[in-house]
Amino acid sequence: LALDGTTGQIWVEPSEERKQELQLQSNSKDELPTEVITQDGHKIPLMANVLGEADAKFALDCGAQGIGLLRTEFLYLERLTIPSEEEQLATYQAIAEIMGTHPLTIRTLDIGGDKPIPFLNLASSDAPSARHTPEPNPFLGWRGIRQSLDCPEMLKIQLRAILRGSYGDNIKVMFPMVSSVEEVRAAKEILAEAKAELRQEGYGFNEQMPVGIMVEVPAAVTMADQLAAEVDFFSIGTNDLSQYVMAADRTNPKVAKLADALEPAVLRMIQQTVTVAHQAGIPVSVCGQLASNPVGIPILLGLGVDELSVNPPAIATVMSVISQLTINQAEMLAGEALQLDSAVGVREYIINQLDRSV
Repeated sequence: LALDGTTGQIWVEPSEERKQELQLQSNSKDELPTEVITQDGHKIPLMANVLGEADAKFALDCGAQGIGLLRTEFLYLERLTIPSEEEQLATYQAIAEIMGTHPLTIRTLDIGGDKPIPFLNLASSDAPSARHTPEPNPFLGWRGIRQSLDCPEMLKIQLRAILRGSYGDNIKVMFPMVSSVEEVRAAKEILAEAKAELRQEGYGFNEQMPVGIMVEVPAAVTMADQLAAEVDFFSIGTNDLSQYVMAADRTNPKVAKLADALEPAVLRMIQQTVTVAHQAGIPVSVCGQLASNPVGIPILLGLGVDELSVNPPAIATVMSVISQLTINQAEMLAGEALQLDSAVGVREYIINQLDRSV
């Protein structure tokens, strides 16, 4: 057996490459640098993926420089009613207070797929599709921004709460599971309505609060140029992007191994997204598990990713790996990885190259 202490993932009879990857991760935790900076002096913003107040405090203790992904699903799960605006506001304000001036990116509700919700048989919604029924393939179904747009009042309540908490200039909002420009425009219209209501009611908020999207669907990658014109930043969710690119349900043990973010097909999608985003002048972060993988980190930096966001227990590993790299080295490793033909080949190549540089 092999255990990844960062993610909790267990392997039965792991391959030699997997053992080497986990050993590399373990070794990288031995010494924790005080700054997230490469050997050649490039500072890499390192954020945390968190679930709530306790997570936010823990993230700062671990060395996070902010929150790159606040998952808001915890506010909605295991309850029979939609959380009120005031309830959500109190939570967002509490987390913002913990973070101080550090960046805080709040993702709107991302329920569905592997995270169903009990109360979404919404009698209050006029949308015929806003009824929670079993789906044969929920990962290709009613989830993320699709669900929010079918329940506009629920989305508006959340956006009002986020706006009311945006008294500083460090809070951003991010929409998940975007697959079209129309979805982004529709979400921004609801955001504009929320702003207009708050102005009329006399509430203060950040009028220029940045708006971003999760890039986790191949359609978003191919339309990245048009999407970049609509938003202020991209955040790549490599977990979902991998399963959609590889057409492999990551919760299905028979095919989950195919949904490997180190597959060159996935890496090329990341490269395309970063290139287009930078041409449009917007930054790109990665918040999936690849961002905490010692094999994936040099590739992401080499592809030009601007920011990494990881689970708090992984921060020490990521800081250490970054401190042992130069950007030139990362660019060389990424360039070679893109030319390989499998995740196995990528993993072997990166591990061998990093071992040589130690």
